[in-house]
Amino acid sequence: MGRKSSPSPNIVKAPPAKTPTLTQVPSQSLATQTALNEASNRQQRLNMEKGAELDRVNAEFFAGQDIRRTQATAAENRLSTRVAGEESRANIRLQGQEDRAATATTGLEYRRGLETAGSQDRALTRTTGQETRRTRAEEGRQTRATQGQLLAGQERQIGQRGQQERAAIRETGRETRGLERTRGAQERLSEMRRGLESRAGIRTTGLQERLGTAERGRQERAGVRTRGTEERATQLQGLRVGGQEQRRTRTQEQRVGGQEDRARIRTTGQEQRTTDLQQEMFRRYKENRDFEQARGSYRV
Repeated sequence: MGRKSSPSPNIVKAPPAKTPTLTQVPSQSLATQTALNEASNRQQRLNMEKGAELDRVNAEFFAGQDIRRTQATAAENRLSTRVAGEESRANIRLQGQEDRAATATTGLEYRRGLETAGSQDRALTRTTGQETRRTRAEEGRQTRATQGQLLAGQERQIGQRGQQERAAIRETGRETRGLERTRGAQERLSEMRRGLESRAGIRTTGLQERLGTAERGRQERAGVRTRGTEERATQLQGLRVGGQEQRRTRTQEQRVGGQEDRARIRTTGQEQRTTDLQQEMFRRYKENRDFEQARGSYRV
């Protein structure tokens, strides 16, 4: 089988058996039996020699077969391991590409959400300023109209004006508290939204906050100008009203105004405490979420 043949075995022949001394009796059958026994012995020795030679040849052949089978199995195992490694690396490479693409898409959508939220906040601030100025203008018109009726000299109308003004102050206080409560709720919602959106777009958030601050400053300055104009017009008109009713009305206004200010301050404090509590809860939630994400990434 491609290998050197093993050397011929050294065959040791058995010594011939000693022929026992027999008393020769002239007989043809004895000579024939003796010849047959000798031929049978030679045939047995030849069969034993050939059997041993065949066993050695078979052992060598089967040993070569086992070696070739082991080599083929090892080659197949190495090939399977190499193919499995290549497939695993290809899968890991593709998974990394998909993860990076998903991260890029998430960041883009996140920044677009920040831009939309900023534009909506500025629009809300602008609308709030416009409605506040309209409310102040309407209050000024109503106050001047009431004081114009007082100029007619009717004392009853003067007393009625005082009642209306006090009712207007109470209504203004209630509306102010409601506005503070609504503003506090909106600020908390905005703070929660900004907290959720602040992780991946710090630069965009800063830009949007500066724009929002500028818009709120413009709206507040416009509100201050409008309120100052209305107050000056109201004060100018009020200077024409008689002394006693004006003093009584002013005293009542100061009393009601003090009550309304205290109620507004109390409502503002409650809203501020609620806002601080929600900010602390959101901070803890964010820290827990970041910890869970970091732990999940470490496990992966």
